[in-house]
Amino acid sequence: MTYALLFAGQASQHPAMLSWLEAEPAATATLMAMSERLGSDWRDQLQNPDRRSGNAFAQVLITGTSLAAWAAIQDKLSERPTVVAGYSVGELSAFASAGVFSPDLALNLATHRAHLMDQSVQGLKTGLLSVAGLPESLVLEVCARLEIECAIRINPNQNLFAGTEENLLKVTPLLVARGAVCKRLDVRVASHSSWMKSATDDFSELLLAVPFANPICPIALNAFGSLSRKPIELRTALSQQISSTVQWSACMDAVAEHQVSCVLEIGAGSALGRMWNDRYPDIPARSSDDFMNLKGVVDWIVKNSSP
Repeated sequence: MTYALLFAGQASQHPAMLSWLEAEPAATATLMAMSERLGSDWRDQLQNPDRRSGNAFAQVLITGTSLAAWAAIQDKLSERPTVVAGYSVGELSAFASAGVFSPDLALNLATHRAHLMDQSVQGLKTGLLSVAGLPESLVLEVCARLEIECAIRINPNQNLFAGTEENLLKVTPLLVARGAVCKRLDVRVASHSSWMKSATDDFSELLLAVPFANPICPIALNAFGSLSRKPIELRTALSQQISSTVQWSACMDAVAEHQVSCVLEIGAGSALGRMWNDRYPDIPARSSDDFMNLKGVVDWIVKNSSP
């Protein structure tokens, strides 16, 4: 059995996400820990667009629900993952799933990460814009003098860009005129850009007091686009990714080099699964959010990961 895990980030959370989660006993402990921070009515809170997209809520929610889902899935599997990766804040879940630190510590780190990122752009309205259909170089050329930065590299003609809300609004019609498909993400900060430099510095200092264990499997790192099992590299990467471009295309390539039989996305939505299937159509990928119950998730992994 060989399989990879991809932990989702922000922007896809929705009220019906992982609808099977609360019914699974193995998920209870992590859900309770998350609810202590967000409230037991977290699904109801997802109905509120402002609450749903706010960092303080979203980053803890994504971390908690992803790790609760993995606890339930892991409980039904006989083999560990071959390799794991996390997209943006999903990297906290990836580290915890690999045993680098506990789920409860991951929730604490998500809380601090969100606060520090909000502080970095306090008083500013910033965000992320998805741009498909144009290469990064052309997007940045169109955005010249508007202080737009590439936040996440997905593929040669699809990337996410960070900037102020004003500048993202200005550049959108210019990009559309060039043939791009643009979409604002449900994220309120200019993640993975120079706006986050102070958050990286403060989070790096915070991580010095956090013990990092050797992971049970390699982890693909956002900041470097490569795999590592070395705690010193993991610690550096986890803080650096906050203010540097996420090398997601390289992370997917690094995971694929392990020749896994299938890939499971854990979290809300199915964006990572679609990205994977576009890049590696011969290696099946699905999201845990695609299924109505835990049995469907586990059956799919067992079927597709067996020789």
